[in-house]
Amino acid sequence: MKKIITVFVILVVSVSYAQNLSGRIVDSEGNPLSDVGVFNKTSGSHSHSNQSGTYSLIKTSIKDSVYYSSLGYKTVLVVVDDADLNQQKNITLSQTNISLEQVVLVSEVNTLSKFVDVDIQINPVKSSQEILRKVPGLIIGQHAGGGKAEQIFLRGFDIDHGTDVSINVDGIPVNMVSHAHGQGYSDLHFVIPETIEGINFGKGPYFANHGDFTTAGYIDLNLRKTLDNSLVSLEVGQFNTSRFMGMLKVLDTEKSNAYVASELYLTDGPFNSPQNFNRINVMARYNYKLAADEDLTITASHFQSKWDASGQIPQRAVDEGLIDRFGAIDDTEGGETSRTNLSVNHFKVLDENRAVKTKAFISQYDFNLFSNFTFYLDDPVNGDQIEQKESRVIVGAESVFERNNYELGNNIHFEYQAGAGFRYDNVDDMQLSHTLNRKEILERYAYGDVDEVNTYGFVNTEFKIGKWTFNPAVRLDYFKFDYYNKLTNVYDNKSESKVAVSPKLNTIFSVNSNWQLFLKTGMGFHSNDARVVVANQGEDILPTAYGADLGTIYKPFNKLALNATLWWLYLDQEFVYVGDAAIVEPSGETRRLGVDIGARYQVLPWLYIYADANYAHGRSVNDPDGENYIPLAPDFTTVGGISVENLGNFSGALTYRYVDDRPANEDNSIIAEGYFVTDFNISYSWKNWTYGIIIENLLDTEWNETQFATESRLFDEPAPVEEIHFTPGTPFYLRGKITVAF
Repeated sequence: MKKIITVFVILVVSVSYAQNLSGRIVDSEGNPLSDVGVFNKTSGSHSHSNQSGTYSLIKTSIKDSVYYSSLGYKTVLVVVDDADLNQQKNITLSQTNISLEQVVLVSEVNTLSKFVDVDIQINPVKSSQEILRKVPGLIIGQHAGGGKAEQIFLRGFDIDHGTDVSINVDGIPVNMVSHAHGQGYSDLHFVIPETIEGINFGKGPYFANHGDFTTAGYIDLNLRKTLDNSLVSLEVGQFNTSRFMGMLKVLDTEKSNAYVASELYLTDGPFNSPQNFNRINVMARYNYKLAADEDLTITASHFQSKWDASGQIPQRAVDEGLIDRFGAIDDTEGGETSRTNLSVNHFKVLDENRAVKTKAFISQYDFNLFSNFTFYLDDPVNGDQIEQKESRVIVGAESVFERNNYELGNNIHFEYQAGAGFRYDNVDDMQLSHTLNRKEILERYAYGDVDEVNTYGFVNTEFKIGKWTFNPAVRLDYFKFDYYNKLTNVYDNKSESKVAVSPKLNTIFSVNSNWQLFLKTGMGFHSNDARVVVANQGEDILPTAYGADLGTIYKPFNKLALNATLWWLYLDQEFVYVGDAAIVEPSGETRRLGVDIGARYQVLPWLYIYADANYAHGRSVNDPDGENYIPLAPDFTTVGGISVENLGNFSGALTYRYVDDRPANEDNSIIAEGYFVTDFNISYSWKNWTYGIIIENLLDTEWNETQFATESRLFDEPAPVEEIHFTPGTPFYLRGKITVAF
C-alpha cells in the first residue's frame, strides 16, 4: 500500500520535464489549426495542437524527425536543430487534396476514427441519414415518414433510436432521456450536413468523458467554426423532392468569424400517400479569438419538421394484393417536432501544457408523433392509433482541465484530463394517448411530468512508457429521477436516485510507427426511463455494460490502413419502458461477441477505396438455446465504396451497404430479410460552380428498410396475425444538385 501511495504522490506532484518542442500551427492565411498531429518518428512521442493551434511535444532531441500532419494539408517534416528547442517552432501548413497518407498512426484510444474521417472528407455526407452510416458497422433505418429519428443498429444491438449509443454535436447531447417515444431517442435532423467538419467515434464503454448511453459506443460530430467560402445549393429530384441550402460568411476579421447556414427540405417520398414532408434548419455560428491562447464559439440553431407517414405495413397485405409495397393500412400517421439550441464553447490555454475547456448549452424541444402499429387489434371500431407527445427544456454545462507533458522518472510520460458537469431535463405534459384521426383523444394511457438530473465527474489519465501507453480512467455519475403522474386523482410524485461508477483501463502497444496493438476494457451504462425507475423503486435502473476489445491497426505502407478487432460486451439485467404501450418489461442479461475488420487504400492521389465488415453473435443469457435470439440485431453487415476526388474537374463515389438476414423474434421463427443497396454520386466543378447527380439505390433493389415482428389485425380479419411488418426501402431515387461558391 505504501508503494501505491508513493507512486500516486509522484504522479501528482512531479514537475520534472523532458526537453520540449513547442509552438503554434496555422494555415497559409494565419488561422490556427486544431487537432494537427505532431509525431516524433525518432522517439515515438506524439501530440496534437489545441483549439488555439498551440502544441508541445516532449522527448525531443536534436536531429529528431518530427512530422506535422492534418487531413487536407501537406505533411511537413522538420529535422530538429538546436534553435528549434530554444525558441517557439511555428509551423504553417498549406492545403492539398485529402489523402490517407496524412493520417499518422499514434497511440490514442480512438485512433480508428481518424482514418474513418478520411471517408467523410473525401465523400461528404449528402443527407442527415448518411451522418451515422459513416461509423463502421452502424446501420440505420427510417420508418415514419422521414421526420422521426432513425432506428440504429450497432455491435449486435437493436439500439432503437439511441438507447445504447451516445450522440453529441459540438457538446450538445442528442439523446433524449425519458422520452415520450423511447429511451435515448436521438433525432439528428437538426444538423445541416454541409456544416459537419468531422466525426469522432469510439465503440464500447471505454471512454471516461462519455457517460450515459455509451455501451455500444459514442459518436461526436464536429461543426465547422468558419467557412472558406459562402455557398448556395439547390437540389431537385424524384418524388417532388427539393432542397435549398445556403451557408454565408457574415464576418471574417483577424479575431472574429461568423457564418449562418440554412436548409429547406421538401419531399412526398415514394409512397402512394404523399409524405408532405417539410423540414427547415437555421444555424448561426460566431467564433471570437480573445487572444492567441483563448477561443470562444457561440452557436444558435432552430429546427422544425412536419410530415405524414404510411407506417409499417404487414407482409400479408402485400402478398394478398390489398396494397402494394408503398401502400398504407393507416395513412393518418405522422407528426411534427422542433428543437432550438444555444451553446457556448470556451477554450483557454493556461500555458503550453495546461488548458481548460468549458461548454454550456440550453435546448427547447417539442415532439408530437402519431402511430398505428397494430391497426384494429385493440379497438376494432376506431383503430389503434396512438399519440406520443412532450415538451422539454434541457440545460447543461461541463468544464475539463487538461494537463500534458509530465515527465516522470524512468522515462515515463504522464498526462491527464479531469472534468465535471451536469445535465438537467425538464419534461412537461409527456403523454401516450389513444387517438382518432390525429384529432380526438379517446383515452390517455400515460400523462405526466419528468425532471431528471445527471451530475458527473471523470478523471482520464495516460502513461507512456517506451512503446506502451496505459490509459486508466474512472467516471462517477449521479442521477435524480422525478415523475409526477397526472392521471391519478391525488398528487402522485415519486423520486429515486442512483450512483454509477465506471472504471476503464485501455492499453496500447506501438510496435512501430506503422503498427499498433490495443486492449480496451471498461464498464459503462445506460439510464432507464424515469417512469421505469419509480415503478421499479430504483432497482436495476442503471444496467452496467462490461466490455473488452482486442485489436490492431496496421499501415503496411502509407497508402494502406488495416484494422481488426475482437470484442466482447455483456449487459446486466434491466427494465425497459415501452413507450408505445406505457408498460414496463424486464429485459434480461445479454452477451455479445464479435469481430470488426476494415481496410482503406489510397490507390492514387485521386482514387480511394474502403470497406468494413462486422460480425456480432448476440444472445440472451438466461433463456434456453433456440429461444435466446436478440430480435432484429444484425449478425453480419458490411459497407464500402470507391471514391474519386478531383480527377480533372470530376469527383464522385460508388458505395454499398449489406445487411444479412436476422431473427425478428426470440426463437428465430420470423426472419427479417437482409438487403444489398448501392448508392452513386458524381459532380463536376467549373470555376465556382459545381453540378452534381445523386442516385440512391442505383440498382433499384427491392428492400425493407425497417422490419418488426408485430401482432396486428386488419379491419375485416377475424383473428390477429403475428408476422413481419415493414417499411419499404427507397427505390431508385435520382436527384440533381447545383452549388455556387462565392
